[in-house]
Amino acid sequence: MTSLPTTCPHDVRAFFGARAAGWDAKFPDDGPAYAAGVAALGLREGQRVLDAGCGTGRALPALRAAVGARGAVLGADLTPEMLTAAVRAGRDACAGLLLADVTRLPLPSAALDAVFAAGLVSHLSDSAAGLAELARVVRPGGRLALFHPVGRAALAARKGHPLTPGDLRAEPNLRPLLAGSGWDLVRYVDEDARYLALAVRQGEAPP
Repeated sequence: MTSLPTTCPHDVRAFFGARAAGWDAKFPDDGPAYAAGVAALGLREGQRVLDAGCGTGRALPALRAAVGARGAVLGADLTPEMLTAAVRAGRDACAGLLLADVTRLPLPSAALDAVFAAGLVSHLSDSAAGLAELARVVRPGGRLALFHPVGRAALAARKGHPLTPGDLRAEPNLRPLLAGSGWDLVRYVDEDARYLALAVRQGEAPP
């Protein structure tokens, strides 16, 4: 299986750091898509959820609404400027913010009920290891949503790139990648208006 090019964390920080201040203004209409992506996780009041690679925190208000005041919401991102933009937008009121590499999270094992990850997979230096780390911090039976507000074809067209069979976000590539990293893919949507891959953490769920 061919994966996306390896991405260095330093390159990720440099890319997003330079764009953080204007990120929300560049994508002003993504709110409803993010809310729908969060809804697909099926969160319940009082649960614990991480937005992995949260950027400016566009998903954080919807995550907080889903788990309520008794729940816990964390947003983790590698780029300080993105977290600064999240604070400037007031989204730190919805969640605790962590400056952290999601491939090495400062969280105990099985600490979470779910992870939401928008546009994350293509920026992981080691996709399998990154997904395995997300599996480590989620309890058996917990959920992962890999999300993007537009589908693969629409995103490729926006960037002027062709779709390739080796794109690891394609279902035939993603399913075994997830399975080898502790996840079972249970839902896959790739359409112009949304990309969503929903997976369940392997293992016996608690009663």
